[in-house]
Amino acid sequence: MKNVDSNNIKLLNQFTNIQIELLSDVTLENSFDISEIQTIAGVDLAYWDVNKTTYGTCCIVMIDYNTKEVVEKVYSYGEINVPYISGFLAFRELPLVLEAAKKLSNEPDLYMFDGNGYLHYRHMGIATHASMYLKKPTIGVAKSYLKIENVDFTMPENEVGSYTDILIHGNVYGRTLRTSYHVKPIFVSCGNWIDLETSTEIVMNCINQESRLPIPIRLADIETHKVRKQLFK
Repeated sequence: MKNVDSNNIKLLNQFTNIQIELLSDVTLENSFDISEIQTIAGVDLAYWDVNKTTYGTCCIVMIDYNTKEVVEKVYSYGEINVPYISGFLAFRELPLVLEAAKKLSNEPDLYMFDGNGYLHYRHMGIATHASMYLKKPTIGVAKSYLKIENVDFTMPENEVGSYTDILIHGNVYGRTLRTSYHVKPIFVSCGNWIDLETSTEIVMNCINQESRLPIPIRLADIETHKVRKQLFK
C-alpha cells in the first residue's frame, strides 16, 4: 500500500478482505466443454482527465470464436471515483465493466480481459474478480508483467506458442506466452472456472498476424481509443 493516503487505509483493508473472501469461489477448472465455446468477449478500459476529474470508458467487443468476426460492440463511460492502486484495479474498473456488459444483446460464453486474473497478489485480478458478477468463465491477458514477491518471469523460447509458467513459492500463478516470433510475450492467467491449459489454447486460437494480442483484446483496445476520442471531444 505504498503512497496511499492514510485516509484510504481503512478502505483498502476492506478491499483486501473482499478479495480474500471472494477467493473461496475461484475454481481453476473448466466449467464448460471447450467445443461448446461459440462467442468470446474482449474487455478493455481507457481513461482521460478533464479539470482534475478522471473519466473512463469500458469497451466490450464480442467475436465469433470460430470465424473471428465481430458479433457485437458495446461501451459504457463515467467518472472514476477510485484512484489507481496496484492490486485493487477491479474496484476502479468493475462498475464500468458491469454497466457495459448489461448492454450486450447476448451473453458471451467467455470473457477475456486486458489485465490479470489469478496472476495477482491475492489471486484476485480484474479477470477473476469480475467473473463473480458476470457469472462466466474468464481469462486474464496482460501486456506487462506484474511482479509478485520479487519473482521475475522466465522468457520463453522464440517460437510461436512457447511458454514458461510463472512459479511463485511453488504455485503456478500464470504463464508467459510467446504468440509471435521476435515479439514480446504476453502474460496469461486463469480468471475463473477455467484451467491454464485451456486458457492458453483459447488465447492462441485468437491470435492472428496483426498483433501479439488475442483478437478480442486487440479489438476492445482499439475501440477504447475510438470511444475515448469521441467522448473527450
